[in-house]
Amino acid sequence: MAFTLQSPSFQEGGEIPVTFTCDGKDVSPELSWASAPKGTKSFALICDDPDAPVGTWVHWVIFNIPVTANGLPKGVPTTRELADGARQGINDFHRIGYGGPCPPKGPAHRYFFKLYALDTVLDISPGVTKQGLLKAMKGHVLGETKLMGTYRR
Repeated sequence: MAFTLQSPSFQEGGEIPVTFTCDGKDVSPELSWASAPKGTKSFALICDDPDAPVGTWVHWVIFNIPVTANGLPKGVPTTRELADGARQGINDFHRIGYGGPCPPKGPAHRYFFKLYALDTVLDISPGVTKQGLLKAMKGHVLGETKLMGTYRR
């Protein structure tokens, strides 16, 4: 079976509901995954918007999600470390945790939730940037899956 990522909050290619954006409660959507590759020891997730006027805008960096997890709940706390040991990085809003879609008025932007299955638990601190996480993951990615949603104002 293929490594998959989905959300009960929106369908692949569908519109992300206002609740999960800066126009709503700005909370993270519920995500679930299945069929992680054999040998997975932790998960990492990056959410970004390649359509932002300034270039790709990072909305969420979270890593060391336990291998026992098969998803993330709606409204993950915006804290450096979660009760299960997962750690969060800094987004392009200069905040820890999730920052929802907040595009300028105009055409819809695409938001990619990219989930990585890793063969290790990363030895990096909370507050890392997307680039720092990608560097730490190099050589440790067993599999990758993604979910894309759109939002426009």
